[in-house]
Amino acid sequence: MTTAIAGESVFAEANGLRHRVLRYGEPDSPDLLVLPGITSPAVTADFLAVLFADWGYRVTVPDARGRGETERAPSGQYRLTDYAADVAGLVGALGLHRPVVVGHSMGARIAAAYAVRHAPRDHGLLVLVDPPTSGPGRGPYPTSRESFLEQLHEAQRGTTADEIRRFYPKWPERELRLRAEVLASCDETAVLETHEGFEREDFFEYWARLTAPVLLVRGGDSPVVPAAAAEDLRSGRPDIEILSVPAAGHMVPWDNLTGFLDTVRPHLLAARQR
Repeated sequence: MTTAIAGESVFAEANGLRHRVLRYGEPDSPDLLVLPGITSPAVTADFLAVLFADWGYRVTVPDARGRGETERAPSGQYRLTDYAADVAGLVGALGLHRPVVVGHSMGARIAAAYAVRHAPRDHGLLVLVDPPTSGPGRGPYPTSRESFLEQLHEAQRGTTADEIRRFYPKWPERELRLRAEVLASCDETAVLETHEGFEREDFFEYWARLTAPVLLVRGGDSPVVPAAAAEDLRSGRPDIEILSVPAAGHMVPWDNLTGFLDTVRPHLLAARQR
């Protein structure tokens, strides 16, 4: 990989796998855990982790199982319960204290499952960024299995920032280059089984059971949390604040970083004082 990354790379054993994590900021600062999406190894969140560390957090970003330098799991072990148990194991192995958790897409689903299953009454602020609302009785996930395979196969052959731009036209050049460099590290089984989970596993079941503090942030133009789904979420949990970032699709901080930071900054700075 040629793009420079600011984080310190360390390894930890959790839930039966060896996980690679990136760490940022001062060790004695409050903990913040970033959980990236389905085809986003930890390095792709470097730009966010640097900013969150500047806001006074000790930031941890893991490679999810089957991505980056974290070990692959056997087929059938890419369920939300598996990912949530990984997070619980990493929180313990790394000594994280009630971390704020910022999860994007798959990572937002994992954050919700972790909080419900492993820390129902003792978690820090959850910031759920555009969690897939597809699932039983709902429409399919808007990015098809075939589209993910196309991107993975291009990466395995050796893709470029220009090819990545076809899928993500709003992204900055650095993030396009970085994705081109690391996308091939995403295991095909991990991606396909997780994609199946987006349509088989019900995020709304976890949503109904979440305890405060929780914030949901969606892209104003996102097909993953469209306006109708946002209303369903709001009616199911009117106590949870749902905010929209304008001029952003599903990849919210990549599409409109300034709008995303303006949206989450007050909440993350307030959470640091708790």
